[in-house]
Amino acid sequence: MKTIQGQKLVASPNVKKEDFKQTLQQAMKEKGLDTKLRNTVFHWVRTQSKQNKLDPLTSLSKASAQWEKRIHKSLNSMCSDLETSLAKIRPQSEQDELADKWNELSTYNLDLTKYRPVYAPKDFLEVLLTLSGYVPFTREDEPKWEFAHLPLQVKTLDQIRKLYLEWSSGEPLLGANPHMASAVPGFVTLEAERVSLGERVAALGYAPVVQEYLKKGSPQCLRAKLWAQVLGSEIKGQQITYFNQLKKSVLEVDLMIDKLIFKDVQLTASNDDQYFVFEDVLYQVMLCFSRDCDVMQQLKGSIGSPLTVTIKGKQTSTDSLTVFPPSGVIPFHGFTMYATPFCYLYDDPVQLYYTFRAFYIRYWHRLHYISTHPQGIVSLCLLYERLLEANEPLLWIHFRNININPIRVVFKWLMRAFSGHLPPDQLLLLWDAILGYDCLEILPLLALAILSFRKENIFQVNTLQNVDAVLADLSTISVIPLLQLALMRA
Repeated sequence: MKTIQGQKLVASPNVKKEDFKQTLQQAMKEKGLDTKLRNTVFHWVRTQSKQNKLDPLTSLSKASAQWEKRIHKSLNSMCSDLETSLAKIRPQSEQDELADKWNELSTYNLDLTKYRPVYAPKDFLEVLLTLSGYVPFTREDEPKWEFAHLPLQVKTLDQIRKLYLEWSSGEPLLGANPHMASAVPGFVTLEAERVSLGERVAALGYAPVVQEYLKKGSPQCLRAKLWAQVLGSEIKGQQITYFNQLKKSVLEVDLMIDKLIFKDVQLTASNDDQYFVFEDVLYQVMLCFSRDCDVMQQLKGSIGSPLTVTIKGKQTSTDSLTVFPPSGVIPFHGFTMYATPFCYLYDDPVQLYYTFRAFYIRYWHRLHYISTHPQGIVSLCLLYERLLEANEPLLWIHFRNININPIRVVFKWLMRAFSGHLPPDQLLLLWDAILGYDCLEILPLLALAILSFRKENIFQVNTLQNVDAVLADLSTISVIPLLQLALMRA
């Protein structure tokens, strides 16, 4: 609640001195300020990390620092090879052209032939697989593939069942069956029942209630509003102003990372039948994201230490130094795919931007930074390994026998939260569950469920290439029934 609003409310005739507490609460309710205040507290509490920012495992901290150095070195060497700068002022003619083409950036001509992604998921996986402290193997040719030696706590399948109680107890979920009948009188289908309840939840606008609702899935017609409510990413005047400042920064300063963003959109979304139509808005969103220093501020201590560089052409000015990039996040091959599904929810690039940004700050950054966080990529890999070994022992043995590390076949799914791998409608249902349970552990569980579903075909092949072929097409996967089956199976 803003101070001026609060002062006006306290001074209003509806608030009585003799019964201050009750009349103030009533006045707040009438003005709709009680929900705003509760939501503010909810979002603030979620930003207060319970975990110490400094990782207790020295080996992981060292690996993270070395990986960051490697990325920075790669950026600098690419700059040297291309004889360009990490940051420079754009010539006025270039600024004008970029501004003119802002809404159709796919027509903005750039020579990107010599630019390459700084790293890809497979490079990051190699780093994770070389984390120090591996248990020695007797055979030299045996793959070093287990995260099991790392002293991290991950859940068992029974513990996950208790977390996803609505799923494991067999409650009706949206996405399980499009024609499922409703158990509530007055509704023919579950979809109609969920729409009616969802409309009331959205009208109430209380974030914890929205979060609870999302556990059983959201209808597509309400998802955009509900996601913005639970993430606190609804836009007002100040958000629009800030987005325009980010745009201004893109127009004025040419960061080498801009080329990497254009390249990544072209290599991923532009080549995807589901997302190529959103190419223009994705350029806007990803370019503005790279300039957003609020991202770095909110993730301080979680995403390493970014470079500080001089903006070429601005040496005489006091503000010639900049963090590179201002967001602190260096995109990898496929980074754009964290944002693409939001294109199915929002037409307005500003609303799309803020919901994507909130999702990234809450979840996605954990998928490409080394940490011991229980929702971090290392813990998710370990969880996947443990679940596979405990629940699909024959598959585990098969991977052992053919010398294939089982994390290699699913890592790209985990690191991109299945974006670009599942059809958009299935992906959005999966992401509903991430928001509803505020948890990423559903990703390794889905990876396991898909392997279980296709295991008979996996047993027939004995090379990584052929295993990848068996798992390449997920277009027929129905996420909710598959996950619910895995959670209900005793």
